[in-house]
Amino acid sequence: MKIATITRSLLAIALLAGTTSCSEQYTTYSDAEYVMFADTLSTNMVLADDEAFKVKVASTVTRDYDRTFGVEIIDRGSNAIEGVHYRLKSNTITIPAGKLATDVEVYGRYENFEDTDSLGFSLQLVMPDKLKWPLGENSNRTKVVMYKSCPFDINNFTGYCVLSSMLLYNYPGFYNQSYQKLVKTRLHPTEPNTIILESCFYTGYDVTMKFHPEEPAKPTLTMDKDQVFSDEESVFGQILGDNRILGTHSTYYDNYFNSCQRFAVLWTHVYVEDIGTSIGTVGHFYNILEWVSDEEAERLKREEGW
Repeated sequence: MKIATITRSLLAIALLAGTTSCSEQYTTYSDAEYVMFADTLSTNMVLADDEAFKVKVASTVTRDYDRTFGVEIIDRGSNAIEGVHYRLKSNTITIPAGKLATDVEVYGRYENFEDTDSLGFSLQLVMPDKLKWPLGENSNRTKVVMYKSCPFDINNFTGYCVLSSMLLYNYPGFYNQSYQKLVKTRLHPTEPNTIILESCFYTGYDVTMKFHPEEPAKPTLTMDKDQVFSDEESVFGQILGDNRILGTHSTYYDNYFNSCQRFAVLWTHVYVEDIGTSIGTVGHFYNILEWVSDEEAERLKREEGW
């Protein structure tokens, strides 16, 4: 679950890529060799087909020879057990000659994960101290987090879900509604892997959302463009365009779903137009949808008034 992440390796390469000045008082670091994990946190789906996931390791320079390093598991702070929840393909990695990167390959034990498990462990590169990135104390370490990837079934995303929306938090509308609400969802009659969310953000305005399960390790979501979320007057108290608040998925952030835990994360791009001419962007808003049982939905209606 990563949003707009700039990896540490790219930062390192950018810092080291500068050329030296003509003045001899400056020192060039363009040939400095550092090796590190590409990110401090690696989040991965464990698939049923026993396919390994990869944790990237990067170097700031290439060499004309192979470079081999050890990889060790740090038990402290881990809740995943080696041999039970995962295994490494090898305890060594090699950056081939002429290359900048390689991978630590990890096999998750799918059958030993519960649907709601979030298990993690830490990896550390074993290498000379001179190869450690000097601006990061633990640049030779990374935290690996694993989730189970369940088979996709669109029917698991019908019924009722709890919507928690930053759009509603910022713009509760004329009725000053809560940023959380119960939303009924149903299958789209003609579009595959698509659901209709009834009165999703504002009463009387249904929207659609499409699931893309083609890559089980990277399940994504989209929304059609120009969906009407509400009229302007009910939300803003004034009309700036053609009295329609429009929305689609945001392309600036990750939109994804979890089949095991039956939730979806959707960033919406909300905007206003006047008969096709852009008036302006309202914003990009984080929303999470968590599907609940019919019994839980009835309890929320009864006790919370949703």
